[in-house]
Amino acid sequence: MTPRWPETLWIVRHGQSAGNVARDAAHESGALRIDLVDRDVDVPLSDLGREQAASLGKWFAGKGEVPDVVLASPYVRAQQTAEIFRANGGCDPDECICTDERLREKEFGILDGLTTGGVAHFQPDQAEFRRLLGKFYHRPPGGESWCDVIFRLRSLLDTVSLHYGGRKVMIVAHQVVVLCMRYVIENLSEAEILAIDREGDVGNCAVTEYRFDPGAGKDGGLKLAAYNITAPMVEDATPVTAEPDRMVAARG
Repeated sequence: MTPRWPETLWIVRHGQSAGNVARDAAHESGALRIDLVDRDVDVPLSDLGREQAASLGKWFAGKGEVPDVVLASPYVRAQQTAEIFRANGGCDPDECICTDERLREKEFGILDGLTTGGVAHFQPDQAEFRRLLGKFYHRPPGGESWCDVIFRLRSLLDTVSLHYGGRKVMIVAHQVVVLCMRYVIENLSEAEILAIDREGDVGNCAVTEYRFDPGAGKDGGLKLAAYNITAPMVEDATPVTAEPDRMVAARG
């Protein structure tokens, strides 16, 4: 009988992006907007982000345990991370990278590209709504709440369960996706996942790993084996970064 869940599930945040670099520059200068002309979906990796993705691939190749399924967000930075990972031995060179739109970045709507100060300046009502509702439930006009991301990830995990039972699966996506996947898989509460978030950002190309445990529940389940591991970069002497994504107000 095919197991319900993958044998191993790795969830990886993309490498450092040009958006991460621009966000840092905006924050340090006190700017209200992040200096980017690309759509969020089109923001590429930085040079360092490409190095991080290469280190990730070499680390998996050195471990001798590689995914046989790779799923990735359609955003350019996630696609590039997956491609560089594959090119550096992280998986079979002929392995197809399966794009799944449900893994896309959380959408910020009218707040996209604004720093925390920019939200307070241009959208004070939204800043107040977010303060009252909290980041888990606040949905900016045209954007998503964490709950909205969770809705689509529940569907994504149904697909993984249906098609990839017993396989070794890697997901390449974004910081909020990594956290929301933990929320769903581990059946966490709002307070629990936000406490994990407050401990620090998910590192670029950091690895979160789940292993199938046949003794977990009636049909077995995925058990957390490692969270936010940056060993691939450390072992390859590649700088570790853990910046929030495009908008400063994504954290709080």
